[in-house]
Amino acid sequence: MQEELAIELKQVTKHFGEVMANDHISLTVRKGEILSILGENGSGKTTLMNMISGIYYPDSGTIKVEGKEVAIRSPKDAYNLGIGMIHQHFKLIQILTAAENIILGRKGPNQLHMDQIEQEISELVHKYGFDLDPSQKIYNMSVSQKQTVEIIKVLYRGANLLILDEPTAVLTPQETERLFDVLRNMKKDGKSIIIITHKLNEVLEISDRVSVLRKGKYIGTVETKEATLESLTEMMVGEKVVLDINRAETTKREKRIDMRGVTVKNKEGVKVLRETSFTAYSGEILGVAGISGSGQKELLEAVAGLQEIESGEILYYSPEGQVEKISDMKPIDIRNLHIALSFVPEDRLGMGLVGSMDLTDNMMIRSYQDGKHFIANRKKPKELAKQVVTSLNVTTPSIETPVSRLSGGNVQKVLVGREIASNPTVLMVAYPVRGLDIHSSYTIYNLLNSQKLQGVAVICVGEDLDVLLELCDRVLVLNGGEVTGIVDARTTTKEEIGVLMMASGKEKEGQ
Repeated sequence: MQEELAIELKQVTKHFGEVMANDHISLTVRKGEILSILGENGSGKTTLMNMISGIYYPDSGTIKVEGKEVAIRSPKDAYNLGIGMIHQHFKLIQILTAAENIILGRKGPNQLHMDQIEQEISELVHKYGFDLDPSQKIYNMSVSQKQTVEIIKVLYRGANLLILDEPTAVLTPQETERLFDVLRNMKKDGKSIIIITHKLNEVLEISDRVSVLRKGKYIGTVETKEATLESLTEMMVGEKVVLDINRAETTKREKRIDMRGVTVKNKEGVKVLRETSFTAYSGEILGVAGISGSGQKELLEAVAGLQEIESGEILYYSPEGQVEKISDMKPIDIRNLHIALSFVPEDRLGMGLVGSMDLTDNMMIRSYQDGKHFIANRKKPKELAKQVVTSLNVTTPSIETPVSRLSGGNVQKVLVGREIASNPTVLMVAYPVRGLDIHSSYTIYNLLNSQKLQGVAVICVGEDLDVLLELCDRVLVLNGGEVTGIVDARTTTKEEIGVLMMASGKEKEGQ
């Protein structure tokens, strides 16, 4: 019996200038299945999905939807063919309700009957097991609810093939499980689902088959029940990779950073940190977990002197036993006191590196003020640039190449390498492996562990809870700018952290 296909791609190719994003890719998606698309950063996953959803158009090759060859030249064409894509960054209007966002842009009668529309949306919500009030305003919703609106938006418009780009990146473990239950219900109803993700554990849990891309080429498709973490990783990378984080035991634990009741407001006057308190110790890695926008960025920036503090204080305890109040200081003042705070920000090129400068000049940014002459000495920064390129396997034509011409993953390597090379006593990193391939990710994990063994206090904001639990000694959880708990990473569970990510108030566990 011939299998029914929702979509079939044959020899699909896409160039961007001299870059081959997709090289003669052929794959199929069956009706009523969940297919995961795996691949390292730059493997061509998103480009391929953008062609299916009408954002890009192939240079060559064919696409068939339910057996018929089609031309998808716009998202409107994709919608008309029953294809909808849910992107990582939601496209919703905050002041409108869920129902108003769902029908926005649709053709219909001159007069809308919102009661009827909300009833139709409620039927979809009940059918697939969503949790949503059609009359609720978007600005009152959680991230999970906003994602639900985006999914229902494409379902309401008749989508039979749904593409989800990193759907669990901003969800708690409990929200992820609810989403998976919904996807299974949609699969039972005959919907076809493509998931782009980098979380291998979730791939094994939710998908029926897995297709792997590598450097723009199609490597193959396997039945999920026959796959393992190791086999999928080998397909992605092309060789065996050891997926172990060797967490070292904490030694010589001394207080380094003590944040006491810190409150921070953003430019709109909204409190983004609320009476936040924690202690970071030398020789340990303190993880920071929370739903996106819970105050992680502001917490690091407050310690680094980049956020003005409304109340509270931050104390730095030097290895020599001196105590300095750094919460009233500017970053340059902190540096002049020889307090070694290294900060890898979330916005790489916006805050960490200068895109128009080459690698050597970006290494000089940290040290140029130490010079004693009008002409900067480039010898040591040049040596450091070569060292970072070699040790982290940075792909670049030369160290004279402007950073803006490097891929996102290589930009990340340069920034992390430069900060670690400064020999900090406190190292703060935000999403240090975002955009990196598996090899580079584990290189960074090992570097963070080596810093810990050297007595550095490492504070690491991460989004993958599996990694945080393997890498860190303790995990601080934020929700809405509040610390809802600090737990022992060796004994806690993802589910416990998920509860804390949705909790309110202060539960000072494990401190």
